[in-house]
Amino acid sequence: MFEDIGTFLRVLAPGIPITVFATLGGIALTIVLAFAAGLALLSPSRTVRVISRIYVEGLRGTSEVVQLFWIFFALPLLVGFQIVPIWAGIVVLGLNHGAYGAEIVRGAVQSVPKAQYEGAIALSLTPAQRMRRVILPQAVVEMIPPFNTLFIQLLKSTALLSFVAIDEITNLANQRLIPNFGPQSWLVWIVVLVIYLLLALVITVVMRLLEAAAAARVGRTPSARARKLAATTVGGA
Repeated sequence: MFEDIGTFLRVLAPGIPITVFATLGGIALTIVLAFAAGLALLSPSRTVRVISRIYVEGLRGTSEVVQLFWIFFALPLLVGFQIVPIWAGIVVLGLNHGAYGAEIVRGAVQSVPKAQYEGAIALSLTPAQRMRRVILPQAVVEMIPPFNTLFIQLLKSTALLSFVAIDEITNLANQRLIPNFGPQSWLVWIVVLVIYLLLALVITVVMRLLEAAAAARVGRTPSARARKLAATTVGGA
């Protein structure tokens, strides 16, 4: 029984780079969209805030699977060309998790003490300089723990790419192992779970290092509030 684990790993191995690529691509797009939409939610312009809020609520409030189907199957009918499956998956992962990330960015920026804003104004910094040099460096320390949770959620969401025939880990297990090892399906899925767990641990280690570096940069340690936020902010992602 357990001697088949080596076979399982050989079959699943080609799917690991694809899963990692989709995860990294989704994370990159998530960061860009999260910061853009999160800062837009704090814009003095009501129009900008409304547009950002529509994006955030629209993507958080609709099914990720339906979003994937729409971009991969429906959008080509409108634009006239088929999107490469892996890129369609990355776009959906980024759009969806970027909407959740926007609230993380907004909350972290608003958590910076008002005295920091006042001090930056007293130094005659422009709004852009205040945000870049004073507010964001402190807010980033608060963002990293919940972003860690969000990125792990994104990693797990890569399993949805099996719906568009991408040979990531879940699809390989379902298409190539389960038909041949049906009675051992429980063991197949345990191996898949362990692979996801190990990839999630890598994300956590990297994010912890980034958290320590960001905290050191502003001369403080991450707050307990940030760690608590990490466990609750994206719990329903």
